Amino acid sequence: MTAAILDGAATARAIKDELKAEVAALSARGVRPGLGVLLVGDDPSSAVYVRSKTRACEELGIHHETATLPASAATIEVLARVDGYNRRKDIHGILVQLPLPPQVDTERVLRIVDPAKDVDGFHPENVGLLVQKRPRFVACTPAGIMELLRREGIAVAGRRAVVVGRSDIVGKPMALLLLHADATVTVCHSKTRELAAVTRQADLLVAAIGRPGLVRAEHVKPGAAVVDVGMNRVEDPGQARELAGEDRSDQLARKGYVLMGDVHAPTVREVASALTPVPGGVGPLTIALLMKNTVKAARGFSS
Repeated sequence: MTAAILDGAATARAIKDELKAEVAALSARGVRPGLGVLLVGDDPSSAVYVRSKTRACEELGIHHETATLPASAATIEVLARVDGYNRRKDIHGILVQLPLPPQVDTERVLRIVDPAKDVDGFHPENVGLLVQKRPRFVACTPAGIMELLRREGIAVAGRRAVVVGRSDIVGKPMALLLLHADATVTVCHSKTRELAAVTRQADLLVAAIGRPGLVRAEHVKPGAAVVDVGMNRVEDPGQARELAGEDRSDQLARKGYVLMGDVHAPTVREVASALTPVPGGVGPLTIALLMKNTVKAARGFSS
């Protein structure tokens, strides 16, 4: 058995193609969707993520603005920028790029975002609505995964699902979405004992723990669908070759690093029925769902 590749990039393109018509319809009614981004500090990865998101906005005709603050910014400065976006009628969605510098109170910043503009789905009000199965905005990565499963025809109802990772951004909302879709859900984490014994029960396995190559063939039930959320930068040549095989040796030589998921793809693809690649799997879906949430926020504003 060799796993079918779940092409997140293709699914993301399909979602964005659908959104183009919605953006055009809203714009014709005088409402151009707008996304306000806040970038604090000079973290290179955060800057790359913001550029990817703003490029998607330009592709779809969504207005976007990025406010930048230095890494030394205080919580009060960050709160002021968020409040400015809250007050503007032309900004329908607000994205606070995480992580924030350590001196900034991240929870306080996320709480001040207008819940009706919280297109990342991190505000406590939106998390509570998700728990109650009344979602308004759902965290983009797990929402994108559910879109991928639906469009690829991978059944969820009645199946056993295991989520490896319990973060507020991916693990917890992923578990809730699967539960609401009638899966039987188990959440594993760094303290889980005999991890492989638990994950081998899964018909659907979602790896989101942030450890490159953690999930291997022995963790996977034959025929399971595996979703790899991990995006880990591996610079050590020996580790990169062991995790990726020789497939990406050119990338390692050219860039000095490879991006690896939480799944050891060379072994898992021989056991699983389906597998998302890294890169090109979950990442593009996250951006597509951010765009979808922004358009939804604008649609709510216009109704």
